Amino acid sequence: PPLVAALEASAAEDAASFHFPGHNRGEAAPPSLARLIGTRPFKHDLPELPELGDLFSSEGPIFEAQKLAAELFGASETWFLVGGSTCGIQTAIMSTCDPGDVLVLPRNAHISAVSGMVLSGALPEYVVPEYDSKWDVASGITPSQAIKCRLYDDLEKRGRKPAAVLIVSPSYHGICSDVAVISKLCHDSDVPLIVDEAHGAHFGFHPKLPSSALSLGADLVVQSTHKTLCSLTQSSMLHLSGGFGRVDRGRIRRCLRTVQSSSPSYLLLASLDAARAQLNESSFDGAIELSEEAKRRIGGIPGISVVGCADFPNFPAVDPLRITVGTWGLGLSGHAADGALFREFGVVSELVGTRSFTLAFGLGTRGDHVSRLVEGLRHLSGNFCSSSTTTSSSSSTYDLGEIDVVLSPREAFFAEKRSVRISESVGEICGEVICPYPPGIPLLFPGEVITESALNYLLSVRSHGGGVAGAADQSLLVVCR
Repeated sequence: PPLVAALEASAAEDAASFHFPGHNRGEAAPPSLARLIGTRPFKHDLPELPELGDLFSSEGPIFEAQKLAAELFGASETWFLVGGSTCGIQTAIMSTCDPGDVLVLPRNAHISAVSGMVLSGALPEYVVPEYDSKWDVASGITPSQAIKCRLYDDLEKRGRKPAAVLIVSPSYHGICSDVAVISKLCHDSDVPLIVDEAHGAHFGFHPKLPSSALSLGADLVVQSTHKTLCSLTQSSMLHLSGGFGRVDRGRIRRCLRTVQSSSPSYLLLASLDAARAQLNESSFDGAIELSEEAKRRIGGIPGISVVGCADFPNFPAVDPLRITVGTWGLGLSGHAADGALFREFGVVSELVGTRSFTLAFGLGTRGDHVSRLVEGLRHLSGNFCSSSTTTSSSSSTYDLGEIDVVLSPREAFFAEKRSVRISESVGEICGEVICPYPPGIPLLFPGEVITESALNYLLSVRSHGGGVAGAADQSLLVVCR
């Protein structure tokens, strides 16, 4: 890998270093951290030396590494991200939307989409993802849903056309939207499609994995390489498809300079290069085999359910490496089951909900870990399984069509704020993202009026054991003056 090789050669030099960072190639590494990780990471924690190149340059080892990544992932150009997928989503929105432009996006978009609208001045047109009450999770966007309506009906009646459409595929639970059909819908109207593929960097690298968003026609794709591949946490990639000219790549570069650090970590950058080089046609054979074994063994345990494609018939695929385990047949919440598995068997899941928990399988998953998981679930089944004991599915609903947007995300961000008690918030303008989990669909975005229906739904979710992501204080809401 070109960047890995350049970093290795630079770190091996017998240099009299009078440059940043202050630990000077590990000579002054903080002792407590050196005891934890050794000094080798410090030796490779180098600044933008001439031989290492510049993150924003069109030559050098970083540029060469990005070219190789673009070739592997099927992009016309790829950019390495050291601010996670957050700065990739922000860049994608800023690259396609001018102030006042309309961005069509789902309600379960990542919070970085909100900050992208704050930075760009874009105005949201929200699409509500499908919700499954059995699993208590948000899935994805179907082509027949509001995207078509927003593209061809609502906006055109108002003389508006979206500047871009953003979708999340796969979802956190691995549920894939029909990117190919949505892409055609967008391109028929000459609208670029942005796909938040944070959880799908591995797609397309095995016959049993879903196809990648790039291969299905997306224009801009953001991937969290650190999530499902093997780069270091916080490192991601932004991919641009080729040949259509719907997105200005020069503007992408300018936006990246705005949101990326001018002092990027070469450890993060090199890890992206190394993660790319690690992949081959058989990389995921073992992970797929282990996930299939786990599903087979878990599926036979009384009181346990496992998500499958049949649970989400409106969507083309579910990531086979993302296993969501339903626990209602045990009379346990997902939180209770997850806690017991951790305490008694050392099993750590990726995501926990009211009725399930979700496991992420990958290149580092081990067979003995699967055995501990199965043993733990059998233990829970033996202790709790009862045909007469189930946890009820969530019955609380909220009509997201009632949403009243008073301020744009940008206006709401810069508005003066104050805190009010949740019980006294009706009629106020929300100043933060309020996302009850589950199901993980934001109830309120900044700039939206807090209605009595929204308040009742929020209180209902909390009474069922759910939490509220976004609220700094669970008893207070931040509102705009």
